[in-house]
Amino acid sequence: MKKTEMILPLQAFSSLDRNSPVPLYFQLSKIIEQTILSGQLSPGDRLENEVSICARLSLSRPTVRRAIEELVNQGLLVRRRGLGTQVVHGQVTRGIELTSLYDDLLRSGKKPTTKILELRKQKASPSVAASLGVSINEEVIFLHRVRGAGKTPVAVMQNWIHPRYENLLSSQTELAGTGLYQWLRSQGAAIQVAKQKIAARRTSPEEASLLEIDKNSPVLTMDRTVFDNTGEALEYGQHCYRTDLYSFEFTIVER
Repeated sequence: MKKTEMILPLQAFSSLDRNSPVPLYFQLSKIIEQTILSGQLSPGDRLENEVSICARLSLSRPTVRRAIEELVNQGLLVRRRGLGTQVVHGQVTRGIELTSLYDDLLRSGKKPTTKILELRKQKASPSVAASLGVSINEEVIFLHRVRGAGKTPVAVMQNWIHPRYENLLSSQTELAGTGLYQWLRSQGAAIQVAKQKIAARRTSPEEASLLEIDKNSPVLTMDRTVFDNTGEALEYGQHCYRTDLYSFEFTIVER
């Protein structure tokens, strides 16, 4: 059901200073940001529309629009066709390190949820075989999931696991409540290093439906092969992430 717009009291905007050298759009974006971070506006709430904000605060339309765009770019608001501007969960940020999305969500103070779509044997394609170091058409374990933060889907994940971990097929209940890396470690795997590629593309219709976003929306993608401390491949994954809820963060050092 479509939520009604949340009208913030005028008192919330009392710190707006029209004589300040700080641009009004920036002041407004910070005020709205604080109401989100403080919980006054919750994920899923609809923000008051631009025209109403302009009229109540005597601000120009470009000023209000830019303030909202700042928050959209930060991942705190999202514009949805037919729904208006909504508050979303703050972005989960992943540093370039060997962690799982399950770990990242926990570290961000969010509750990881998992919907397992498929868990079965599958013949390895040439790319999967090359990544796992197995023969083409050799049976590997295929795991297809949607990982969320609470009830909000964040990523669609496909993983191909080396056939020596065939007992994963009987671990669906366990996988629903933990991450794949945690499960592998529980089986004695010594996860050591990964090779990964980060990119961006448009969603497929199936991905858009699973992520609850518009068709052809942009998504972040990550292809990753994980190796143990002997150099043997453990799993190969292809993941796509909602750009309004997830980002990668890293530091570049001059060589």
